[in-house]
Amino acid sequence: MKTNDPLPAHGERWPPLDAARLNGALTSAPGLWREVRVVEETGSTNADLLAEARSGARDGVVLVAEAQTAGRGRLGRRWVSPPRGTLTFSVLLRPAGVPAGLLGWLPLLAGVATASALVETAGVDARLKWPNDVLAGGAKLAGILAERWGEAIVLGIGINVFQRRGELPVPTATSLLLAAPDAASRPAGADGPDVRERLLAVVLDELARWYRAWLDQPRPGDADACGLRAEYLRRSDTVGAEVTVMLPGGQNLTGTATGVDPAGRLEVRTPAGLVQVSAGDVVHLRPADTPAAR
Repeated sequence: MKTNDPLPAHGERWPPLDAARLNGALTSAPGLWREVRVVEETGSTNADLLAEARSGARDGVVLVAEAQTAGRGRLGRRWVSPPRGTLTFSVLLRPAGVPAGLLGWLPLLAGVATASALVETAGVDARLKWPNDVLAGGAKLAGILAERWGEAIVLGIGINVFQRRGELPVPTATSLLLAAPDAASRPAGADGPDVRERLLAVVLDELARWYRAWLDQPRPGDADACGLRAEYLRRSDTVGAEVTVMLPGGQNLTGTATGVDPAGRLEVRTPAGLVQVSAGDVVHLRPADTPAAR
C-alpha cells in the first residue's frame, strides 16, 4: 500500500473496534482488566474515567473512544483524534500501597508497555522520550497522560495509527501508517482483527504485566526491584542526550540527561550540577544546538 495514494476518509476505510471480541479476550485470560468499553465519540476518555473514579468505580476499567474531541495532553494541550484514525483509550488504576513519591513511575511504565507492544505488533523500533512520549524515528508516535483523583490514577494513551502526513497535528509527529505501513495496512478478516485491536490487546497485556510486577512486591512501587527502571533506561532516547527542559513556570534547563532516579525523575547534568526534574517538556537537542557546539 502506498501511503500517498488518494484514500477515502478514515471512518469509511477502517473497521470499528469490536468490543465483544476484546472482552472475550479478557475472559480467556483473566487478570487486571475487568471490562473494555468502546464508545463512538467522547470529549476525553481520561475525564470520563476520572468522573467514574470520583463515584467509586473499581480499578481495571478500560475506556476506548473511536473519536475524541476534547482530549487533554500535558500542560493543558488539546488532543483531538479523528474517527478511527488513532487508538485512544484510558485505564483506571488504584495502586494501593505505593508511596506518593513513586507514583511518577506510572506514565513511564505505560511508555514501556506501549513501546513493547509497538515492537511486537508492528515491528516498530519504538523509543521513549521522558516523561510521556513514544517515538519512532525521532518523531512522536504516541503520548501518555496520567491524572490523579485521591488514590485513583487514570492513565490515558493515544497512539497515532492511520493518519497520513497531512492529517498529523504537528510536523514532528508520525503514525503507524507512516512508520510501519505494511503492519498498519494489513486488513482485518480471515487473519483476525485489524491493527488497532491487535495493538490494544498487546498494550493491555504489557501494561498489566508491568503494573503487577511493580505493584505486587515487598516494596510496592520499587522500579528497581521489578526491573522497570532498567527496562525504561534500555528503551530511553532521552538518557544520554543533550536536552533543554522547559519547566513549569517558564524557566528552561539545559544539560545532559544522565539517568532516571528511583522516583522516576529525570536527572540532568548542568554546569551548576545535577538536577532532578519531576515535570517538564523535554527537547532533544541536535549537536549544533548544544552549548559546546556554539
